[in-house]
This record gives sequence, structure tokens and C-alpha cells, in this order.
Amino acid sequence: MEKNIAFFDFDGTITSKDTMLELARYSSGNLRYLVGMMQLAPVLLAMKISLVSKTVAKERFLQHFFGEMNIRDFDEKCRLFSEQRLPALMKPEAMAVLEGHLAAQTPVVVVSASAENWVAPWCRQRNLGCIASRVELKNERLTGRLQGENCNGIEKVSRIKELFNLADFTNIYCYGDTEGDREMLAIATHPFYQCYQ
Repeated sequence: MEKNIAFFDFDGTITSKDTMLELARYSSGNLRYLVGMMQLAPVLLAMKISLVSKTVAKERFLQHFFGEMNIRDFDEKCRLFSEQRLPALMKPEAMAVLEGHLAAQTPVVVVSASAENWVAPWCRQRNLGCIASRVELKNERLTGRLQGENCNGIEKVSRIKELFNLADFTNIYCYGDTEGDREMLAIATHPFYQCYQ
């Protein structure tokens, strides 16, 4: 009997926008968000031209908008965001494919560089697996840094292999939309790149 599994990137593959940015906008309001983005512009530009890594830029972003926030307050914001804002960001075509896998009883796992705090609640509501970046805590407060590696690039594959023996699967479906998904797409028997633009 064939055994199948599907791995989906989240931001830009299932969603139409970067959910970390949208969480900051949702949490801060438009004015504070725009001011924050102006203050972060130098590091974001440095990331665009590869002077700093995506991890460094992400940690600066998290520090600015969520640093020192109590984890309970952060998780509550993330839960409300996943319920109130995320549904409007879903790409209908991607959701149709995802739901088709579920209808065929194929396990679906979201593999995201975004933090599990807001991706996992959305996944739990739909009985999806979730592999995502983790935020670092100190005294129950966000430091703004990541715990462990950013779940991007080869780290996506490493995290998948921690949980699954890929040799067990006849068909491995992978969906992604950026360079950070290429290593994950390479493990697929059925890779799909930038299908839902």
C-alpha cells in the first residue's frame, strides 16, 4: 500500500502575505507598524542585498515589535491573529490542493520559517502537522531571538527528518515559493514551486 505525505511552506505558498509582518501590523496598529518599519529599514535593506542574514533581520524585527513581551500575552495575540486575520490571507488555490490531500487521507505538514506561536494554532484547527521556527524566552518573556536555527533552507529538511523517515513514503509532495524552500523541494517525489502566485 502506498504511503504518502505532503509538506507545505506557509508564507507566500499558502498565504498571500508574509504573516510575521501581518502579525506586527495586527498587534501594533497601522501607525506604530509603519513607524517601526521605517526604523527597521536599514537592517531590512541590508538583508535584501545580503549584508546580513535573514535570521539577523528576523531577530531585529522580533526584538523591535515583541521584545520583552510576556509569552502568555504573545501567545494570546498570536491565537487571535490566527483566528481573526489569517483566514483572509489564504490563497484559495493552495487551500484547495491542501484540502485535496486531506480528503485523500494524506498527512499534511506545514514547514515554516515563521514562528510556531502563530502558525501552529492555525494548523491545529485543521489537523495539520506544524514544523516552524521557535522564539527564545528568558524569564517567560521574548528576547527577540530565535531558539535554535531559523526554520529555512536546509533547516527545513533537518527538522522534517527529525520527525519522519522519508524512506517510508512512496509519494512525497512538497510545495514552496522561495529559495528557502529549494532544499525541501529537493526531497520531494512531486515538487511544486511557485504554483499559486
